[in-house]
Amino acid sequence: MAFIRRVRTGSGATAVQIAEYVEGRQRIVEHVGSAHSEVELGVLLERARELLSDPGQQVLELGVEPTPPVVALSAEPGEPGLFGRPGHGRSVGRDQTGRVLATGSRLLFDALAGVYASLGFDALDDPVFRDLVIARVVEPSSLLDTGRVLIDLGVRPASYSTMKRTLARVKAAKYRDQVAAACFAHATTAGDVSLCLYDVTTLYFEAENEDDLRKVGYSKERRVDPQIVVGLLVDRRGFPLEIGCFEGNTAETLTIIPIIQQFAKRHDLAHMVVVADAGMLSAANLRALDDAELGFIVGSRVTKAPVDLASHFRWHGDALTDGQVIDTITPKTTRIVENDAMKKAEPVWHPDQYPESWRAVWAYSAKRAARDNKTLTLQENRARAVIAGEKTARTPRFVKTNGENKILDETALARARRLVGLKGYVTNLSVDLMPAHELIASYHDLWHVPCVPGRCSTTPVTRSRPT
Repeated sequence: MAFIRRVRTGSGATAVQIAEYVEGRQRIVEHVGSAHSEVELGVLLERARELLSDPGQQVLELGVEPTPPVVALSAEPGEPGLFGRPGHGRSVGRDQTGRVLATGSRLLFDALAGVYASLGFDALDDPVFRDLVIARVVEPSSLLDTGRVLIDLGVRPASYSTMKRTLARVKAAKYRDQVAAACFAHATTAGDVSLCLYDVTTLYFEAENEDDLRKVGYSKERRVDPQIVVGLLVDRRGFPLEIGCFEGNTAETLTIIPIIQQFAKRHDLAHMVVVADAGMLSAANLRALDDAELGFIVGSRVTKAPVDLASHFRWHGDALTDGQVIDTITPKTTRIVENDAMKKAEPVWHPDQYPESWRAVWAYSAKRAARDNKTLTLQENRARAVIAGEKTARTPRFVKTNGENKILDETALARARRLVGLKGYVTNLSVDLMPAHELIASYHDLWHVPCVPGRCSTTPVTRSRPT
């Protein structure tokens, strides 16, 4: 009696065969085909069943195949599918085995399209723009290559001309305003925007020449390619609220005020707190934020610690305990210092009592101190190697020139060792509004800002001009 058997081949495929027992041994009557997927296997098994169930086919003749009915792989509601009851499928004439014509990650596309809609972006009513956004999320590439990405996602892409017209429509129809409104609505519904985080990054271009926007500027990766500076404002959970684009040679400190003002004006906000790292710390920026009645929390450079903590060092020394927090003041400029080192108690900041100072919070961490000491030791060893002529490099830290000789800057090294483990924060929020520990925790939420300098694994490469 004939039966169907499945055999794993050397290539990893599954062979479907019709066999029978002859004198206790299996004899292959017909090789139906080899399947490389579950879909192909289902088609081949169905074909083998049809061959066996044909009452007029007592002997399988080599080279002659009947035309079996093939059940549709996907069926309309109410119709049988691949694994429905035998004999109830739609018959389609075929004279060869099933084969995969195309594959696609449609599930991924549908999931991203669902997120797109849940954020309210479907209010744009532009399916081509939606497809371009999803393709950019899945695999950033040029506009010419976007069609290939969408095909891989199981979506039929629009033509290249249609994509170009869509990008032109983005600016004319003010898509950014609509997207920003949707982001703000989502952020306020899911949480609040009373505290926002800000940081910047750079995007470089594979272009030989500069233009009005793409310019060679400061790069942490020391690139000499034209670049742009991008500022991003997010809520405390990292959800984007506002984005801005600046010329590649723009200083980071000049980006924060325009972005904050743009965001506040767009949504008619009067009170919010902005958190940024030490790169945004400049006297002009802090005054501008304060004049706009906006709160701020920014990182302070450790070189300011001796001035801010002069009173503490005088009365308590520089031996700190793990987790110790010192709440004091810091001068707005170097011209006026309101912290009197002769007073043992640290001043409690208030804008009326200390108009030339901001509030400063300094925290000590033993873990940070160990890491800082390790870094300083490496820098000291590098400096000594340069002084001894063992290494040829640009003048490193802690090396100073005395005539024609290079010597170790013992004073600077000792000063740096004294300040290890300290991290400072500057704010215009009083103690009543935000205690020190809450202020520190708010600053540490900065890691939620995606792709900030020093936290990105890679910097995106863009070949087309940004819109």
